[in-house]
Amino acid sequence: MVKLIKSGVYYMDGRLVKENVAFMVESKKQAAIKGTMSYAVLKTHNKGDESNLKIGFDALVSHDITYVGIIQTAKASGLKEFPVPYTLTNCHNSLCAVGGTINEDDHLFGLSAAKRYGGNFVPPHLAVIHQYMRECEAKCGAMILGSDSHTRYGALGTMAVGEGGPELVKQLLGQTYDIKRPEVIAVYLKGKPQKGVGPHDVAIALVAATFKKGFVKNKILEFIGPGIKNLSMDFRCGIDVMTTETTCLTSIWETDGITEEFYKLHGRENDFKPMHPTQPAYYDGAVVIDLSRVEPMIALPFHPSNAYTIKEFLENADDILAEAENKGNQLLKGKGTFNLRDKFKDGKLHVSQGIIAGCAGGSYENIAEATEILRGGSCGNGEFSLSVYPQSQPVFKCLADNGYVSELISTGAVLKTAFCGPCFGAGDTPANGGLSIRHTTRNFENREGSKPSEGQLAAVALMDARSIAATAANGGVLTPATEVSYVKKIKKYFFDKSIYENRVYHGFGKPDINAELVYGPNIADWPEQIALTANMLMKVVSVLKDPVTTTDELIPSGETSSYRSNPLRLSEFALSRKDPLYVSRAKEVKRDEEKRRAEGVLPENILGEVGISVPKDTLYGSVVVAVKPGDGSAREQAASCQRVLGGVANIASEYATKRYRSNLINWGMLPLTCKNLTFAIGDYIYIENIRSAISGNKPVISAKLISGGKVKDIEFETGPLTEEERRIILEGCLINYNKKK
Repeated sequence: MVKLIKSGVYYMDGRLVKENVAFMVESKKQAAIKGTMSYAVLKTHNKGDESNLKIGFDALVSHDITYVGIIQTAKASGLKEFPVPYTLTNCHNSLCAVGGTINEDDHLFGLSAAKRYGGNFVPPHLAVIHQYMRECEAKCGAMILGSDSHTRYGALGTMAVGEGGPELVKQLLGQTYDIKRPEVIAVYLKGKPQKGVGPHDVAIALVAATFKKGFVKNKILEFIGPGIKNLSMDFRCGIDVMTTETTCLTSIWETDGITEEFYKLHGRENDFKPMHPTQPAYYDGAVVIDLSRVEPMIALPFHPSNAYTIKEFLENADDILAEAENKGNQLLKGKGTFNLRDKFKDGKLHVSQGIIAGCAGGSYENIAEATEILRGGSCGNGEFSLSVYPQSQPVFKCLADNGYVSELISTGAVLKTAFCGPCFGAGDTPANGGLSIRHTTRNFENREGSKPSEGQLAAVALMDARSIAATAANGGVLTPATEVSYVKKIKKYFFDKSIYENRVYHGFGKPDINAELVYGPNIADWPEQIALTANMLMKVVSVLKDPVTTTDELIPSGETSSYRSNPLRLSEFALSRKDPLYVSRAKEVKRDEEKRRAEGVLPENILGEVGISVPKDTLYGSVVVAVKPGDGSAREQAASCQRVLGGVANIASEYATKRYRSNLINWGMLPLTCKNLTFAIGDYIYIENIRSAISGNKPVISAKLISGGKVKDIEFETGPLTEEERRIILEGCLINYNKKK
């Protein structure tokens, strides 16, 4: 089904050839390296050298959880107008159901910012962020940067990257996205999917094969091969958006007549161009997927990589569910009992809810084919329920025009407007102990909205829309779509552009300096951050020992979304799911630092007892220790909340994603790594001459660990830092850096 090739390969004559078999001389290899589509796209956007890329993007996009903070940061840094098309969508806080008026206040701010700075504004319920960008902004050979981790339009020939908000701020200020040239991995597709297999089945199989091995981390996935022609555009986009879960940097696909038809259908013929690697093209490794061998998949809680074929799962359900139960009970920490095996009876798994939604699940083809599977049937009147969210109003309208909406509703399914809530825990939260099957992007813990700290925990398993529909037709009993009989042929899709023409505000290139920004009472400025001083004293206030820590655990998703425009209120939720005492510990350090600065001395003789004299020119702050933090969402608040609370660094074995490490840097926090994480809450770490070490780009930083009254010499690394990143850290954050410029 999925095979990994860990050595270099050449794409020659339509097939992959291992490097040690191709026997290419070095000059031909160097030419082949430049033969990838990735190289060609990066070259046209690069303002740096061959190894150190400085990328300028063609367009930007954000949703209503992130754009307020981004615009506030850019405004504080001197923003005058949006230099490239910047689209503000409203698909995360669109329900306006939490926190009084503050969600709609953010939307008014977004519209006013689009008017003032010259941007595009997509009102709530009209489209989820990534579908709108597919329909209206993606272009072959272009690059788009978004403040959402699932910013992926590679299937349309657009290299798109999901990053934290500060990286978008840099683009708004005419700066660049700086990165070492990434490796490129070929994803070679062959064969044709069998009936009942959908894009999520292929995507889950891809994530399962690559994530745990870190095989494609921070690399580019380049989709090639004869299997592409057997996939519709909806199918390709459904695979592509899930590449985020492999931890790759971005993706790009070969384009063809199907791609051209998509652009023509959306009235943008001129945005299409053929894209193919020149042969031979060299790749740093490869993933080979035989589409004909992919079976219906299920990704069990609590990660998309925790995947099995549905057949394999049902044959080993008790053991597999026991593992998930164990993880769930660890999350509950004795505040309740999590049980999944009670849902497996007489060889059948009974689920309580089905969801088809968002940028991954809510496509026209997914919903239309799911309807055909359910046609003439019923979702039942028991515990099981099915909710369907078309990913845009044009998709919804075509489903209605072609009769799918009425047929789907008649089965007992509920149709709702375009909304990302089920993907991050702000919509359709199941009952405590419930099991939801979802065609959405993620099934991390709490992504369905439960609160383990209060003894509430449900679970999400990811599946394709087709098998979700088959399960719905079977009364909530888990059923792969390959085992049901249905007519796969669906009616042709038509795009109605008048929907967006009548409702979207198109303001790019038309800034109005007289337009006032509309501020609601919850929209607050970023608090001032202190520049890095000569020396640094850190107190360990949280130690996270999980193998991987997601951004959802660093700053929760669903319940915090309404406070993303208020840094101080939002910071109260930091690490609340993993370490409820973190905020109080961090605040104590922050109060001590503020007192020290006011009085000129440390509030307590912290290090005197071990014979260390701390100079006055020392920054005192808190530090979080984690094994591998930052998997998942691009949200900058995972880092900025720590900074607002007085955080000055993270210490890790490694960082799960480039984007989280970048978020730390852009908020003036040191991204330290250490080989041996033998730290405890309450430990102190003193780094003398840290400012000189950063400005001098020292690869190794010496420090002293003070633990239990004893002093130990230790060493940290920051990893490669660009000149700009070093200056941002020295100034205390990106805002300070730009103000000084």
